[in-house]
Amino acid sequence: MPDIVLYAAEVTLNGLMAGVLYALVALGFVLIFKASGIFNYAQGVLALFAALTLVGIQKGQVPFAHLINAMTGNHYTNFPWEVPAIVAILLAAAVMVVLAIIIEKVVLKHLVNQAPIILFMATIGMAYFLEGFGDVMWGSDIKTLDVGLPQGINDTIDTVTFNMFGYGFFIDNLDIVAAIVAVLLVSALTVFSQYSKQGRALRAVADDHQAALSVGISLRFIWILVWSIAGFVALVAGIMWGSKSGVQFSLSLIALKALPVLMLGGFTSIPGAIVGGLIIGVGEKLFELLIGAPFLGGATENWFAYVLALVFLVFRPQGLFGEKIIERV
Repeated sequence: MPDIVLYAAEVTLNGLMAGVLYALVALGFVLIFKASGIFNYAQGVLALFAALTLVGIQKGQVPFAHLINAMTGNHYTNFPWEVPAIVAILLAAAVMVVLAIIIEKVVLKHLVNQAPIILFMATIGMAYFLEGFGDVMWGSDIKTLDVGLPQGINDTIDTVTFNMFGYGFFIDNLDIVAAIVAVLLVSALTVFSQYSKQGRALRAVADDHQAALSVGISLRFIWILVWSIAGFVALVAGIMWGSKSGVQFSLSLIALKALPVLMLGGFTSIPGAIVGGLIIGVGEKLFELLIGAPFLGGATENWFAYVLALVFLVFRPQGLFGEKIIERV
């Protein structure tokens, strides 16, 4: 049996990798919140819809096949071709941009300067609509997603750690790829948010729609831009989670894992999403190893993150990197 310290080190590494996957989902929430000041309930469904669209395009699936067959009496399922992974990803990203434009034109432009709760309710409606629309468009069966990402145990890490400690660490190649992608995404989004004209406009729009409009900021363009970026982030998250566990409608529930990440890192901080994800990922794994399994019968990973987030909320309501709210009284 391996030494508990080595086992804890392996669990910690796997927790870091799991935290990166949580952070990928949380990034979409942060982007929408920075641009509109609302919590986007539909972000998890965006990841699901993006993954469904990617699989459908890649495998040459006929959109709305069930509906077309029911109306015409035919049995169409797939086109006589498949699309290369990189092309399918680009086409799926284009679909998410089109979706962002439709969301802005149909929903958001009618809600300018409305109360945040109204915008939040709109995202709830969008979530359920997109879930049903994705079901009708691509079908409800569980789909496998393979875009060529490496999976399985990393033999190099396993061999090196076995030679050093006499115990090989099990680290999934897919988790390593996800970590690299997350670092690149966060770096790019941080530079965009801090140093670009559009990035600075995001914060102005979130603070006050009317004030942003009065200084010449195009609210419609900013919303289309940020929902497009959030759609791309959702696509990346959908690829990682879909490759790991298949593309199924429970994929939309990954949004729930992003909640404690946002509470820890802060709703307005892009780096905070990564830090919060790492804390949650490592915390839930170590708690399960050291306390949950020995003393509580296990299954603590389902609720530990929310308890940890609640503790953080008591002492730091804005999160570790969130903006402090300063009001004159």
